[in-house]
Amino acid sequence: MKIKRKSDFKPPTVNDDKMRGVRFYPLITTQDGAPNFAMRVFEVEPHGYSPKHTHRWEHEIYILSGSGHVLTADGRLPVSKDCALLVEPDELHQIQAGKEGIMFLCVVPHEGQPA
Repeated sequence: MKIKRKSDFKPPTVNDDKMRGVRFYPLITTQDGAPNFAMRVFEVEPHGYSPKHTHRWEHEIYILSGSGHVLTADGRLPVSKDCALLVEPDELHQIQAGKEGIMFLCVVPHEGQPA
C-alpha cells in the first residue's frame, strides 16, 4: 500500500493558451505501481479553466469543492461540490471555475496520463 498527501506536491499554476489558473497534482500514477489507472487532483483558480479537449478514453471527475461549469458540445452545465461526472470517449469537455474556484478529482486510464 502507498499513502500520499496532496500537500506532498508543490505544482506551479499553469497559465497558457489552453488553460488558466490550473494546478495539477498527480497523486497516483504508474510510478507508484498503479497497474491500470491514474488519480489526479486539479485546482482551478476563480474564473480559470482546464483545457478544452477530447480524447479516446473515458474518465471520471468528482468535484471536491467550489463550483463552476463543464463545457460540452451541447453547452455549459453547472457543477458544484459533490457532483460526479462521466466523460465518455471523444466527448468535448472543459472545466470552468466559478467565482470561488473549483477543485476536482480525476481518474483516467494510464493511456490518459502523461508519463
